[in-house]
Amino acid sequence: MRTATTVEASGGDWAQTAEFVREAEKLGLDICWVAEAWGAEAPSVLGYLAARTSRLLLGSGIIQLGTRTPMAIARAAITLSNISGGRFLLGLGASGPQVIEGLHGVAFGRPVTRMRETVEIVRLAASGTPVSFAGREFTIPLPGGQGRPMRLSMRAEYPIPVYLATLGPAMLRLTGEIADGWLGTSFVPEAAAAYFRYLDEGLAAAGRSRASLDVCQGAEVAFCDSAESLGAMVASR
Repeated sequence: MRTATTVEASGGDWAQTAEFVREAEKLGLDICWVAEAWGAEAPSVLGYLAARTSRLLLGSGIIQLGTRTPMAIARAAITLSNISGGRFLLGLGASGPQVIEGLHGVAFGRPVTRMRETVEIVRLAASGTPVSFAGREFTIPLPGGQGRPMRLSMRAEYPIPVYLATLGPAMLRLTGEIADGWLGTSFVPEAAAAYFRYLDEGLAAAGRSRASLDVCQGAEVAFCDSAESLGAMVASR
């Protein structure tokens, strides 16, 4: 079992955030996820933390689809992986209409297709080959123009594991089919079958087993300085 913490990319005292993450690394935690909502963007924060840590895995938890093109996501992922010495985990999520349409002015439609195609394009870009892709949502290069398939001038020096934060049946199936890991951000142990039923369907469709999928789900941990404090905290809930 691995342990992790999450920090919000929402601004504030960045020096304090870095110190918190450095302390987490010293205590032996394995991963720090950086959540991207509608404040600061995750890749900048991850780069900042990469320069201040040496062992801790650093993950985007999550980068939102629709806020960047697939190639912009790929370039950020490769950059963060290279500068962190291979410690970067690419976490992606669809977010929701309020953020994608209300804040970014981008249509939220067909998130499952967008997710599948984004992952394919990211992996294609990381492979070092010229990027040529024709899908339902994305076509690279743009047809009818002067562009030709291009290879990124930088190469991915390390593998870039892809983690998907998903909840609905179709997205969970996709996660089992194509992802390296699942971010079960709203996981409820008592309803585990509601998630794993669809994850398993996706895994089976791809000829994979659960051992192929790194399951990352959160659990709240509280620290108290005495048994009396613990009792008071439990009684208040």
